[in-house]
Amino acid sequence: MTETIQRPFSAEQQQWYEQACARLNPERLKQLLFAITDIHSPTGAARAASEFMAGHLSEAGLKARYQPMTDTSGNVLAEYRGSGGGAALMLYAPIDTHLECDDAERAWTRGWTEADMQPRAKMDGDWVFGLGASNPKAMVATLTEIATALIESGVPIRGDLLVGMADGGMPVDVSARQHAGMSNGVLHMLNRGAAADFAVVMKPWNWVYHEEPGMGWFKLRVHGTLGYAGVPRGTPGFRSAVVPAAKVIEDLEAWLIAYAERNTSGVVAPHGWISGVRSGDPERAAFPSAVTEIFFDVRINPRTSPAAVKAQFAEFVRDLQQRRPELVLDWEMYGSVPGGTTDERNWVIQSAKRGWEHVEQRPHGTPDLLGGQTDGTALRRYGVPTARIGWPWPAQGSPEVLAEGLGGMGATYIPDLMPCARKIMYIVIDTLTRGRDELGL
Repeated sequence: MTETIQRPFSAEQQQWYEQACARLNPERLKQLLFAITDIHSPTGAARAASEFMAGHLSEAGLKARYQPMTDTSGNVLAEYRGSGGGAALMLYAPIDTHLECDDAERAWTRGWTEADMQPRAKMDGDWVFGLGASNPKAMVATLTEIATALIESGVPIRGDLLVGMADGGMPVDVSARQHAGMSNGVLHMLNRGAAADFAVVMKPWNWVYHEEPGMGWFKLRVHGTLGYAGVPRGTPGFRSAVVPAAKVIEDLEAWLIAYAERNTSGVVAPHGWISGVRSGDPERAAFPSAVTEIFFDVRINPRTSPAAVKAQFAEFVRDLQQRRPELVLDWEMYGSVPGGTTDERNWVIQSAKRGWEHVEQRPHGTPDLLGGQTDGTALRRYGVPTARIGWPWPAQGSPEVLAEGLGGMGATYIPDLMPCARKIMYIVIDTLTRGRDELGL
C-alpha cells in the first residue's frame, strides 16, 4: 500500500466540511433505512424500491430519474450540479437483495424466522432489521443522507454530484428475470448517462480499498451409471456417481485453499467456496443418480484473468484424473466477472484515505485482505476510478436474534454508519470544491 498523500483542507474547505457534516441527520437516515428496507427488492425485481428512491432523491433536491430495464427491474440515477469546471463524482450502491425470502429458499437457507431474514422492516431504538437492512439498504440510505446534507448545507460546489443505485448488484444469476445479477444494472446505468470522473462505492468493512476481485462460477460433474437400490454392491456395470463425489469434494476443497494462497496479491485474497452438490431425485430414492454435480464460486484477483483461472482449474481436473483414473469427470465455467483495480495514487483513492484518517485520527495502513466482490469492479473496468469505503461489520450487540452465518445481511446499528458518512462527505467536499486541473483531470 502506498502512503497517504497529504493535502490538507484550506480553512474555507474545512468550514464547508464542518457545515455539511453538521447537516447529517442520523434520525432521518434511520427513517429512510426503515422505509427502504420495508420495500422488498430481490434481484431483478427492485422496481418498487428504485422508484421510491427516485422520488425521495427528487424531493431532496437532486434531479433524479428512474431507469427501467424490465417490467420489474430498474435503476436510479440522480444528479446535483455544481457551478461548473469541476469533476463528476458518483456515490454508488446496489439496491437489490441477495435473497428472495420465498418458500423455495427454505430448503437451502435453513429457513428464516430471524429478524434479519424478513422481507419487511423492524425498528428497535437505533437498530433497523430486515432483509438487506445492512447490505445494501444501509448504503442506499447513507449515501442519500450525504447528498441531502450537502444540499441543505449550501456548500458551493464546482463539480457535479451523482447518486447511483442499481438493481442486479448481487452475485446471482436469476434466469427467471432475464438473468438479472452479476452487475447487469450498473452496466446498464453506465451506458445510459452515468458518466463520472470518480466513484465511491459504500460496502461493509472499515477500510478504503482501491481494488476488488471478480468471480468465476464452475460446475464439476462426477459421472456414473443409473442404479437401483435393490441390487448388491459389486453388480457388474454399475458405477456410483455419488460416493466418489465425496472424495472429489475433499480434493476440490484443498485445491480452493491452495488457489487462494497462490493467487493472493495486492489487497485481494481470492477465496473460493463449494456452494452446493446436486444429484438424484428425492422422489426416486430407489435409483442412485448417474451424475453428481458440484458447483462453486472462486474469486479472481484483478491481475488474473477469468481465462487464466479457467486454465488453473483445468490443470487441477487433469491432475485429479491422472491420480484417480477410475473417475469420469467433466466440467464447465458457467459464469465469470473479471476483477477491477484503480491506481492507488489516483485522486479518489487518496481523498478517501485522507477522509478515513481525518475521521479515525490514525494512519490508514494496510487493510485486511479482501475477497468480497461488488459493482465497483464493473465501474473500474469501465474506466471510472473507484474507491470502496465502509463501516464495521457485522454490527455487534443486536437486541434481536439474528441468523447464523451471513444471514439476510439485515441488521444495522445507525451510529455505526455515521463515521462512514463523514468519511464520504470528506471525499465529496475534497473533490467537488476543486477545479478539474487540481484533480489531475
